[in-house]
Amino acid sequence: MKKSKTNPYVSLDYINHARWESFWVQIEEILRTNPKNALEIGKGSGVVSFVLQNQGIDVTTLDVDKRVSPDVVGDVRQLPFRDKSFDTVLCCQVLEHLPFSDFEQSLKELRRVARDYVVISLPEPFSTYFYLATKFIPFIPKKSFVFKVIRFVRSKVDSVHQWEIGWPGTSLNQVDQAIKTCGFKIERTFCPAENLYHRFYILKKN
Repeated sequence: MKKSKTNPYVSLDYINHARWESFWVQIEEILRTNPKNALEIGKGSGVVSFVLQNQGIDVTTLDVDKRVSPDVVGDVRQLPFRDKSFDTVLCCQVLEHLPFSDFEQSLKELRRVARDYVVISLPEPFSTYFYLATKFIPFIPKKSFVFKVIRFVRSKVDSVHQWEIGWPGTSLNQVDQAIKTCGFKIERTFCPAENLYHRFYILKKN
């Protein structure tokens, strides 16, 4: 597969089927908050911001990587924006690239620049899962149920991540507590059936 010489996030090796599902969820959850403007931290391929902008949302993108051509080059730990600059802030698959010791500082910055909502996703490895989908009545959407078995120990060897949910010292409970400590209410948290590796958090400012 030929890769982009500038943006490393636009090849189909990177944008696989599961990641497309993650993009879909990000877009859906942002639209649920009904924002006039939004901040996307970690522009990556640009798919999410492109769709949101075409839905009439004023989107600002921020990334540390100049190659992805963000609107602003910056660090999530020190965002160059005023308080409550954006109705909703999106930060997916970004925070695990920083030390877990920086997690709360990053969350505080996300909360500071958001007026209402923050949507984040984090990697949560698993060993196996069970999936059941049912559809009994025509024209009624199918119901699906997923249960995954979390893998609590994982080697950091060859990983580009500093941490993931379930690694030693970063349990799901520790992540949840850090989020609440930073002044958020966890309205919902879930892993989409088509990409169980990504745990989403829909956060509302207290």
